[in-house]
Amino acid sequence: MGKNAYVSGLGYLHELSHESVRFYLYFLVGFLVPFSIGHPQVIVGSVVNMMLIGGALETKSPRYMIPLIISPSLGVLSRGVIFGPLTPFLLMMVPFIWAGNAILVYLMHNLRGVNYWFSLLVSAVSKTGFLFLSAYCLVSMGVLPAPFLNAMGMTQLLTALVGGIGVFILYKSGVVGVLERGRAMFFS
Repeated sequence: MGKNAYVSGLGYLHELSHESVRFYLYFLVGFLVPFSIGHPQVIVGSVVNMMLIGGALETKSPRYMIPLIISPSLGVLSRGVIFGPLTPFLLMMVPFIWAGNAILVYLMHNLRGVNYWFSLLVSAVSKTGFLFLSAYCLVSMGVLPAPFLNAMGMTQLLTALVGGIGVFILYKSGVVGVLERGRAMFFS
């Protein structure tokens, strides 16, 4: 093995380890915030959406995205308090929440080449639309109580937008960096 191949291999391992560390930090935040803070939903949801959006922008590999998408719901269910007596109903929404989070993460990750605010708006509206439509169908069938409509509607839109604004502020302040190549144009 030549010296250049060795140095190239070390660079790859170094980059991979940084991505792994970032992934674990996002995963821990995604799980621990809903688990430890619990409520109000607007604050917890905003932090969770910051984690989802930051993770979508920071990670290069799709293999890291699935755990990021499911960790907040696992934290909520483990704690069992965000929706109070409605928490058992939340269990029925979990697959839809995972899909909504996947929509947000997928769109933010794949729209990195366009304007940040456009990407955020499209991603947040898409996630909210999917969750509200899912909740509406389940409420209409009598499976979920009506309060889920608000929680899966405007509250989701608000927390996704606030989370996206939080990521923007953290990036601009230098607290976090988002994928070195092309990030300056994305956040301008």
